[in-house]
Amino acid sequence: MSYNTFGTMFRVTTWGESHGPAIGCVIDGAPPLMPLSEADIQPFLDRRRPGQSRFTTQRQEPDHVQILSGVFEGQTTGTPIALLIENVDQRSRDYSSIADQFRPGHADLTYIWKYGIRDPRGGGRSSARETAMRVAAGAIARKVLGNSIKIRGALIQLGTQSIDRARFDWNQTEQNAFFCPDAIAAASWAEQLDAVRKAGSSIGAIVEIIAEGVPPGLGAPVYGKLDADLASAMMSINAVKGVELGDGFATAGLRGEQNADEMRMNSNGSVHFLSNHAGGVLGGISTGQPIIVRFAVKPTSSLLTPLRTVDASGTDVEIKTTGRHDPCVGIRAVPVGEAMMACVLADHLLRHRAQCGVRPITPVLPSKD
Repeated sequence: MSYNTFGTMFRVTTWGESHGPAIGCVIDGAPPLMPLSEADIQPFLDRRRPGQSRFTTQRQEPDHVQILSGVFEGQTTGTPIALLIENVDQRSRDYSSIADQFRPGHADLTYIWKYGIRDPRGGGRSSARETAMRVAAGAIARKVLGNSIKIRGALIQLGTQSIDRARFDWNQTEQNAFFCPDAIAAASWAEQLDAVRKAGSSIGAIVEIIAEGVPPGLGAPVYGKLDADLASAMMSINAVKGVELGDGFATAGLRGEQNADEMRMNSNGSVHFLSNHAGGVLGGISTGQPIIVRFAVKPTSSLLTPLRTVDASGTDVEIKTTGRHDPCVGIRAVPVGEAMMACVLADHLLRHRAQCGVRPITPVLPSKD
C-alpha cells in the first residue's frame, strides 16, 4: 500500500510529482447533483498559488484546474471526480548538483532508505507542490458542507513573533501577503522575512484554522474521533511538526476547573458553553462550538546556506540548494490547512449521515419522553 489516499466516505487520492508533467487527484464519495465547475475550485487554488509575493517561491504556476470526470452539465454525478493541474514552470536543472546529496531536514534520505530510489527534482512526491490538489479537493468538500459551515485560516506566528489577539481581524488576512489577521504584525513580519530571505535562510510559522457552524455530533468514539482525524490531516501537510486543538499544550498548565468548558441552558432549550478550551471537540465528537486547530510548520529545508551532509557514495560533503524556494512555507500552508479541515469535516458529515440518518443536528438535549 502506498498511502496516497485519505478519507473514509469522502476519499481523496492525489498523484504526481513536483517536476512531472502534471499533478492531479481523484475524489470519490462526493454526493450527486451538486453544482460544480472549475470556477468553484479556482479561487481557492489562486490563494495557494506560488509566485504572488516576494515572500514565497517565485515558481510561476498558474494552477489552472481541469475537471476530467464526475461532472455532467454542471452537476456532480456521484462518480469519481478527477482533477488535473499541469506543471508549466519546472526548472529541473536547479537540482542537478544535489541529485546525489541529501538535504538535511528533507525527506531525501528517508525516501532512499524506503524505496531505494528518489526523484530529486524539486523533491518529487515529497514536494509541497502536491498540496495544490488538496486545496482543489477542499473546494469540493466545502460544497458538500454547504454555506452554513465557514472555514477560515490565518498565520498567527512567524518565527518567534506572534500576533496581538486584541488586533485580530479576519478581514486583514486578505490584505497582506501572510494571511495575517494583525496588520501591525504583518508589517513587522515583512521586514523580518526580507532579512531571512536575503540571508539565504528560512523560518517557521504557526497556522490557525477555525471552522464555525459545525453541528454537534460529528465524529465517533475511540477510533473515529474527529480530533484524531483532524490532527492526522494537518500532520500530513508538508513540513508540519506539531498539531493542537483548542488550548492544546497549554492545557497542561491549567487546573481542572480552568480547563472545563462549563455549560448553561439557553431559553430555547439549547446548551450554551461558557468557554471553548476543548476547541469544539469532546470525546472525539463535535460540540457545535467553533473547531479550532493550530499547527506548527518547520523552516524550509532547501537553503542557500551551506550545511553539512553526506552523499550517495557515503562521503561527507557540504550542500547548498539553489532554485526557487519559500523562505517560509507556512504562508502557503494556510489555504492547505483550510482545505484539510474541509475534507475531514465533509468526510465526517457523510459518515454521520450513513450511521444516524439525515435528521437535523441541533444543540438541544434529547427529550426525556
